[in-house]
Amino acid sequence: MKLKFTLVAVALLAINLSFGQEISDTSFGKGLINFTAKDSSFSIKFAPRFQMRYMSSWDHDGDQYGSADQNFIIRRARLKFDGFAYSPKLKYKIELGLSNRDLSGGSEFTRNTPRYILDAVLMWHFAKNWELWAGQTKLPGNVERVVSSGDLQLVDRSLLNSRFTLDRDIGIQLRHKFYLGDNFLVREKVALSQGEGRNVTEGNEGGMQYTARLELLPFGAFKSKGDYKGSDLKREEKPKLSLTFTYNFNENAVRERGFAGDYMMRTDGSLYETDQTTIFVDAMYKHNGFSFMGEYAKRTADNEIATELDGVTPTGDVVLTGNALNLQTGYLFKNNIEIAGRFTALDYEAITNSLPVKQYTLGLNKFVHGHKLKVQSDISYTSLDGNDDNITFRIGFDFHF
Repeated sequence: MKLKFTLVAVALLAINLSFGQEISDTSFGKGLINFTAKDSSFSIKFAPRFQMRYMSSWDHDGDQYGSADQNFIIRRARLKFDGFAYSPKLKYKIELGLSNRDLSGGSEFTRNTPRYILDAVLMWHFAKNWELWAGQTKLPGNVERVVSSGDLQLVDRSLLNSRFTLDRDIGIQLRHKFYLGDNFLVREKVALSQGEGRNVTEGNEGGMQYTARLELLPFGAFKSKGDYKGSDLKREEKPKLSLTFTYNFNENAVRERGFAGDYMMRTDGSLYETDQTTIFVDAMYKHNGFSFMGEYAKRTADNEIATELDGVTPTGDVVLTGNALNLQTGYLFKNNIEIAGRFTALDYEAITNSLPVKQYTLGLNKFVHGHKLKVQSDISYTSLDGNDDNITFRIGFDFHF
């Protein structure tokens, strides 16, 4: 409770300070507060946002008809601060989560406290085309994860992302870019991180996590970083394409999905450790309102079944290994209404005892002010091992200063 009051106080202080500084011209969608100090020693943009959602889900198992489950939720509610400090070459980002979904997941390794901090990172542009990042933020993982949750084409990310993504971790990243010829853009990103996800205070357990991502943009950069946003809101006049490959190695991982999932705890209190490797191959294409995104993910582990110290007796924990395919496309009409579709397939290793999943999703969006103010809806049909079926309908809005 004290932390919530502190967050409100910080926001009010920022508003008060803005009256004593140079306030840059701004508009809706570019931050509630957006100013630079008179001596240009720092800048700050404060941009709160939230997402409200309604969901109705209906299960069907053979000849058995299940009842519908429905609810309203605040899916995300966040406070975002970014700008530069001391020099425009030293940027920062702080993002705090307030919704229950953002705060959940505490454990003895986070001192059983809510996980308020999403991002707390410094980004130093120390040389031409080079940046060094330090702190907690998203790893350079699959394209769907690095697209902000406020910039998604459908109501939420796919099953591929929820089962195989890398998400946030604490560590350092080195980023570089260069051009081959006039238009062919190449970006390289490497990261060294703790390997257990965000807000961990007790560790490091196991080993470190190593991530490398290569991005190839043969037709040059997308408008407004469009390869990191869903939908073609900028209506690219010429075709734009991004092809990426990501490799992640989590040494002696102690959680079922590397950065996430249950800690693989033994009865004596020690942790089971095993090397986990995840690869992603992604593509993003946009042209004149049409967009396409494709992802392939695969996770392997040295030994999927966690065992006690004797190396034989199973603990009950199993590393979630397997592969997934996600294909997504959409078309944005001139009235800013978009239709979108997605197909996702999950195929787990047999040792995990998880059944294969296929999901088909159809979405309808209305962009009032781009991704900053939009209404989205989608309906999904999910099949578990070709037998158990589920239909889920979702509708909601995004509001982002």
